[in-house]
Amino acid sequence: MKKIVLLLCSLFLGIAFGQKSENSLLWKISGNGLKEPSYLFGTIHITCNASLSEKVKTALDKTQQLCLELDMDDPTMQVEMMNHMMMQNGVTMKSLAKPDDFKAVDAFLTANVGFSAEMLNTVKPFMITAMLYPKMLNCEMQSVEAELIKIAKAQNEEVIGLETVSEQLAVFDAIPYQEQMNELVITAKDNMQRDKAELTEMMTLYQSENVDAMVSFTEKSANVMTSKYSDLLLKNRNQNWISRMTTIAKNKPTFFGVGAAHLGGKEGVIALLRKAGFTVEAVY
Repeated sequence: MKKIVLLLCSLFLGIAFGQKSENSLLWKISGNGLKEPSYLFGTIHITCNASLSEKVKTALDKTQQLCLELDMDDPTMQVEMMNHMMMQNGVTMKSLAKPDDFKAVDAFLTANVGFSAEMLNTVKPFMITAMLYPKMLNCEMQSVEAELIKIAKAQNEEVIGLETVSEQLAVFDAIPYQEQMNELVITAKDNMQRDKAELTEMMTLYQSENVDAMVSFTEKSANVMTSKYSDLLLKNRNQNWISRMTTIAKNKPTFFGVGAAHLGGKEGVIALLRKAGFTVEAVY
């Protein structure tokens, strides 16, 4: 279940527009009344290599708490996730798919997650997609967030979140179940080939630390869950985070870790923090 929770937190890689950024995943936040700097780091939620660079470890040493998208060490988080798994108003996957498509999804899920579509019939399709992510990697799944949490715990530092589970999952409640199911059907029929290719490309871009390339890539994603609903997945959340980040950073020097594609573009977190009066500088 812990792996599933990590995956469900990871479906928000994003899209933004314009404004070229320097190639770095780590950014120093200063000015605007901060007594000590905080740091902003772009994470990737599932990868084959979650090792942290020395510059990231140094930034963690200089800060006093870790802030992720969610408070991932909250003991109530898994229960909260479970409470949001089911579709509402009697909607089922079977009601959203043609008979042949449902049959294809059923066979695919039985082979890959060990549960039939009949058994998962009322679960939101995006939740099921999250369960499939380990199968899309040609390696053992690792999480950058998990590595950050290990260091924070070793330093006896608190882990907090920018938003609640309910807030994050409400984004997917706003995306029509039909769109979610359509994407799951595509995944089943091509046996994850499209998704595997996109994930591999995203991991390569992440290693390059090119936040603008990650933005451009996500904008052109064939998966409409990413490209069509970018306002819900990214822009709106980025805007909501800024006032919260301001309060958190002014209270205590903080290491912020959010999905890397939230960083770039004129509506990304870097640009919005600068607009709010902070100095935000790439760390090399």
